[in-house]
Amino acid sequence: MNAAGFPVLSLITWLPLLGGLIIMSIRGDEATVASNARWAALWTSLIVFVVSLVLWVRFDTHDAGFQFVESAQWLPQLGINYKLGVDGISVLFVLLSTLLTPICILASWDAITTRVREYMLAFLILETMMVGMFAALDFVVFYMFFEGVLIPMYLIIGVWGGPRRVYAAIKFFLFTLAGSVLMLLALLAMWYAAGTTDIPALMHFVFTPKMQTWLFLALLASFAVKVPMWPVHTWLPDAHVEAPTAGSVILAGVLLKMGAYGFLRFSVPMLPLASEHFAPLMYTLAVVAVIYTSLVALAQTDMKKLIAYSSVAHMGVVVIGIFTVNAQGISGALFQMLSHGVVSGALFLCVGVVYDRIHSREIARYGGLADKMPAYALLFMLFTMASIGLPGTAGFVGEFLVLVGAFQVNFWLAALGSLGMILGAGYMLYLYRRIIFGRITRADLKSILDLSPREMAVFAPLVILTLWMGIYPSSFSGFWDATVAAMVDHHQAALAAPQPIATVMQ
Repeated sequence: MNAAGFPVLSLITWLPLLGGLIIMSIRGDEATVASNARWAALWTSLIVFVVSLVLWVRFDTHDAGFQFVESAQWLPQLGINYKLGVDGISVLFVLLSTLLTPICILASWDAITTRVREYMLAFLILETMMVGMFAALDFVVFYMFFEGVLIPMYLIIGVWGGPRRVYAAIKFFLFTLAGSVLMLLALLAMWYAAGTTDIPALMHFVFTPKMQTWLFLALLASFAVKVPMWPVHTWLPDAHVEAPTAGSVILAGVLLKMGAYGFLRFSVPMLPLASEHFAPLMYTLAVVAVIYTSLVALAQTDMKKLIAYSSVAHMGVVVIGIFTVNAQGISGALFQMLSHGVVSGALFLCVGVVYDRIHSREIARYGGLADKMPAYALLFMLFTMASIGLPGTAGFVGEFLVLVGAFQVNFWLAALGSLGMILGAGYMLYLYRRIIFGRITRADLKSILDLSPREMAVFAPLVILTLWMGIYPSSFSGFWDATVAAMVDHHQAALAAPQPIATVMQ
């Protein structure tokens, strides 16, 4: 039921495109167009964020089902409808998307000076695709938004990125598109078997064991690239390094969550037998990602690339939590996804601050910034501590819950997964020490300026969230507790049931 009394999800989804139309209609000289485009994008994204707060205020945390549901016939002869709704798993990721968009626009205020109108338009289109993907309750609608994200992100990397931007953009596009072809085949097979693309209906449709196996592998090909999981993670460091700062923030903050969200929305609830069967494979790939990419991060000389590899390690922890399919593991995975979206986004913004001043991301290029940039050093320290899971920050709760859930499955799984926290402390503290401490030896660093008021405004909501999530985690986990409990119960019931024969569960 739509508790808000008006189509809030459609409004949140499509309002950015209205802002995009306004930006496209702007006329004047280049400076005027750029200034008006910035303001139009900022105000549009802020309005969307304010409207999205209705979800936070009106969401019923005791209801495990979908809320704010909107439905309209689209292709009734094929059983395909325009349908939106959110549950405890998706609601906070809609809010994360609407929060990070104005932050990214504000962070790009001075950094982007060419084709500003097109840049702002790309970000608003990207916001529509992200929100629509998390809110979609029809598989076809989900697929369109899921793939639609590729286009604006491809342009953001390929047009406004670094020297190797075209290579990175094409690699990003090909990796993600290749996996999505198999996802499309899985969609068609599910529609053919169930006669519908309605996601809640598919969650209660029982596919045969053999079909579950093939569907799981097809969906894995798409979602694993998006997470990204080892060994299909190689596009991510290149994309991060070449993307503009705001592009990296959205890429790490939201787009990496799309693959894990796919596992939670489709693989685990719709394909319980296959999820249980392939769980050891998922654990193995996730543990390899946690350990291998953490070791690779230790060897990096580029700040962005180090943080990019750390993202792969953190998302490996998320995958472990999801496939434990117990309350602690899934709740920890969701918390880790949310906290990583905030903390990794903030870390990329920290890199962007010094890059805007010195135009270098090489770790060896810096040192001693604590003397000239004390406010920056303090903020960087907070997000570094959150990244390595310091208690009292956002990063601790999710990793702790995932390890508790993993321990219930296998001791060695929890032990190997915990290596990510140990190695994470190594490479993040190494990064912080090299940049912040020591003596300033370069002339341009002696006159470097601390954070500006605009940069303070960019970091403020991320600081609040990092501490809020660490100090009062139940205010966030309470949103998904009922949904996760229902998912775990459904999974256990499906495993205990007789072998299915492609019928609808009553």
